[in-house]
Amino acid sequence: MEQKKNGWVSALIIGISVMVSCVAIAFGLSHFRSESTHVITATGSASVDFESDIIIWRGSFSRTAWTSQEAYTAIKNDADLVKNYLTSNGITEDEIVFDSVDIRRTYHDNYDDNGNYIGSEADGYELTQSVTVSSSNLDVVEKISRDISSLLDKGVELTSGSPEYYYSDLDALKLDLIDKASINAKDRIDIIAKNTGADLGKLKNSNLGVFQITAKNSGTSSYSYDGAFDTDSRYKTASITVKLEYDLK
Repeated sequence: MEQKKNGWVSALIIGISVMVSCVAIAFGLSHFRSESTHVITATGSASVDFESDIIIWRGSFSRTAWTSQEAYTAIKNDADLVKNYLTSNGITEDEIVFDSVDIRRTYHDNYDDNGNYIGSEADGYELTQSVTVSSSNLDVVEKISRDISSLLDKGVELTSGSPEYYYSDLDALKLDLIDKASINAKDRIDIIAKNTGADLGKLKNSNLGVFQITAKNSGTSSYSYDGAFDTDSRYKTASITVKLEYDLK
């Protein structure tokens, strides 16, 4: 008899516990649903096409000789030819920077009559120097980077790199895009609220996306997770997103 009574009490306690748990869960879900549905969220975007106003071009040239002095004399003459070429084509001296000369000892491998390697032997020096041009005259620098035949004709072994393009007022451009993307996000929220008959409350949260600076007409395929920054193209597109979340009254 005592065992039946204890079993009945245990069952009653378990039943009450289950009921309390169900009520708590139901209240929690209701509260969560109420909280989650009393906001409106929208993401706005803005983009602008622009032309770079700074160009950077890099080139390098080298000379080899038996002695370092001979190689240095030759590369110094090449540097003068490069400088004259640049200034005669519209580049000012303050736009030209020559790096320090890099000196490297050169060696050649020796083999015996049977083709076995027997060691290496010094055979001279190789000197390399780089030059960088930074200018706002994009057309002139582009032409120079493509046409180095006159230097090659004079014996200058110049390797020309691809130009890099930048924009000097990028901060102002970014601020303008943030402003426009924020307005776009708010306009979308206003439309949603109007069409659903909701009354907007205060701004609850805002998130700024990453800036994407890509080649013009390249599309979103050039976007990257942490933001793209194209330097290969003269004509670019900058874009940004802004996410806004508003409470409802």
